[in-house]
Amino acid sequence: MERKARAFWLRAPGHGEIREVVLPEPGADDVVVRTLCSGVSRGTESTVFRGGVPESQHAAMRAPFQEGDFPGPVKYGYLNVGLVEEGPAHLLGRTVFSLYPHQTRYVVPASAVTPVPDGVPAGRAILAGTVETAVNAAWDAAPLLGDRIAVVGAGMVGASVAAVLARYPAVRVQLVDADPGRASVARALGVDFALPADALGDCDLVVHASASEAGLTRSLELLGPEGTVLELSWYGDRRISVPLGEAFHSGRLVLRSSQVGMVSPARRGRRTYADRLALSLDLLADPAFDALVTGECGFEELPGVLAGIAGGEVPGLCHRVLYGPVAEPAGT
Repeated sequence: MERKARAFWLRAPGHGEIREVVLPEPGADDVVVRTLCSGVSRGTESTVFRGGVPESQHAAMRAPFQEGDFPGPVKYGYLNVGLVEEGPAHLLGRTVFSLYPHQTRYVVPASAVTPVPDGVPAGRAILAGTVETAVNAAWDAAPLLGDRIAVVGAGMVGASVAAVLARYPAVRVQLVDADPGRASVARALGVDFALPADALGDCDLVVHASASEAGLTRSLELLGPEGTVLELSWYGDRRISVPLGEAFHSGRLVLRSSQVGMVSPARRGRRTYADRLALSLDLLADPAFDALVTGECGFEELPGVLAGIAGGEVPGLCHRVLYGPVAEPAGT
């Protein structure tokens, strides 16, 4: 008997739909996972939804279990938490995280899922991919004891980075955003908040995650001499201007990119992708991260909701997609 599921596909830029799909027969080393919930990675998935992935980045931006090609039709996504219904004994009945798109059931190698720790609810575990970006950024940034740090852009990624960096001893971390409403998110994460004009300067490190020209400009302005801006924003096919005059040269400032697609060179010799993801899930034991989930919808509503997110009509941070009752993590 054919195994069937339902999946979200981007038929063409701006037009999503739910399709019925046939699942492959699982092999001896595969798992069959029933999705409990998935998360919309707001910045990247909005860019994909509107067809904004540059042709030069089509290969680099492929998700691990993507089907189809940009700009569409394409099945895209990578924040999925589900229950293992079939597979090896050590995974059977476990709640797991996988970098799988929005789909009701799926078959993947057992090595492609990571068990969710006891005490981390499935509904929070969807943030693992975002916290993983923050972990990699922290490895890239390598802050020192007592550093003065600003994180510009209080979206999913920026807020996660601020939460991770605030755990370093004796550092000053300030989350900066033009939306005063993000102050409540910062407060829930235990991080100081400031509007751009009020942000504290003379920073050793600024992490930029606003995906805006104004945010990058302000990030450079907040640096002290020989400070570094770590750029996490991905602009897709948009071009932005960078102010490399003024104090950029005299201050010997550094503008450096960071991206989650590769493990940071600082840890690449001793940490694997699996290690990094497992660490991210461990960090999600902190209920403060619940502040990053600001909306929910049912799976069947996803085409309309993603259109609203991409168009700016559905604001917020992480949008959680529900596929039925959200179960707590299963024990071993």
